[in-house]
Amino acid sequence: MHKAAKFILLFILFGLLVLIRFFENELFYDPYLTFFKKDYLYIDSPRREVLKVTLNTTLRFLLNTLISLGILYVFFKDKSIIKFSIFVYVVAYGILILLYLYFVINPRQEDYYLFFNIRRFLIQPIILILLLPAFYYHKFKA
Repeated sequence: MHKAAKFILLFILFGLLVLIRFFENELFYDPYLTFFKKDYLYIDSPRREVLKVTLNTTLRFLLNTLISLGILYVFFKDKSIIKFSIFVYVVAYGILILLYLYFVINPRQEDYYLFFNIRRFLIQPIILILLLPAFYYHKFKA
């Protein structure tokens, strides 16, 4: 792939991640978006539909994951990196969604900060931010 095409594709993929973030209110049902923008440590958890919020969070995680895998592939062109990344994303999703569901079903003010950070891993491409430099370092170290 030519360098120009690679940069254009990366720009488009990163742009898609930005668009998901920019249009999050329109695309996803998530009462926690406004809740965590307020002084959430001192107010009660918002009313929510557990199944709906969980499915929307899962959809957002899936979209971010697919785009992130595309970014990793364009960067490294290595199927073993993609296979390992898929494994990381699946394991992370399994652990994070269980913790997320616990906090959605059992909201307690003393757990809001931990819930905020677990939710952040599900709705933002933080795993990509961790994997990109790790694979870059591994590729040039080896």
